[in-house]
Amino acid sequence: MGLEIRPVPILSDNYAWLLRDPASQALAIVDPAELAPVLAAIEQAEAIGGRLSLILLTHHHADHIDAAEAVRERTGAAIVGAGADLGRLPRLDRAVAEGDAVALGDSIAQVIETPGHTRGHISYFFAATPAVFCGDTLFSLGCGRLLEGSPAEMFESMRRLASLPPETLVCCGHEYTEANARFAVAALSSNPAIAERAAEVAALRRAGKPTVPVRLELEQETNPFLLAPDLSEFTRLRSWKDRFR
Repeated sequence: MGLEIRPVPILSDNYAWLLRDPASQALAIVDPAELAPVLAAIEQAEAIGGRLSLILLTHHHADHIDAAEAVRERTGAAIVGAGADLGRLPRLDRAVAEGDAVALGDSIAQVIETPGHTRGHISYFFAATPAVFCGDTLFSLGCGRLLEGSPAEMFESMRRLASLPPETLVCCGHEYTEANARFAVAALSSNPAIAERAAEVAALRRAGKPTVPVRLELEQETNPFLLAPDLSEFTRLRSWKDRFR
């Protein structure tokens, strides 16, 4: 049995992710950046069993880490993050790198280094579910801005995530899908799967529902950045998206 996964809306358009390992009832929170809604979600989860044991951080930006220290103080959970970003993250109880395993009860995450948005960005892949918590690297119908890394680094990070099993649930850090859909339609107007996904996304947002998690196989059919055949095309698309309105 895989993880139980719940998106927790925070700030203006971020998601923290609450995870429960069903066998042990152990809980984790990914990228907690706003204390009140995160604590409310944790308390609700703990009320039906289990206890928060892990705080998983994908990268150092404030809109992903700001409440991590406070959550640790309230719960005693351990903070896990990239050793490459020790100086920019809260004090880590465990520093991890490529290929390390992180256990949440009986559920095991593999750490994947996914630089591009930031140099120390990591993702957590739970193979048994399967689900990947990819922060600001892969978004539904998009990818993160290149704030510290190069196009080549982000292209390689996207290729690594694209190689995961097609049924993998993509759990990203923002609700950007509707805006990304407008760009995807412009970039690949002849792709009927993109138009269909854009309509689905619009309906979900009108209903006040999240557009993620989403299966990786759908992203492989509709995400312009995953469909880019080479670095040159990826770079062109990323530059265009940076100017797109």
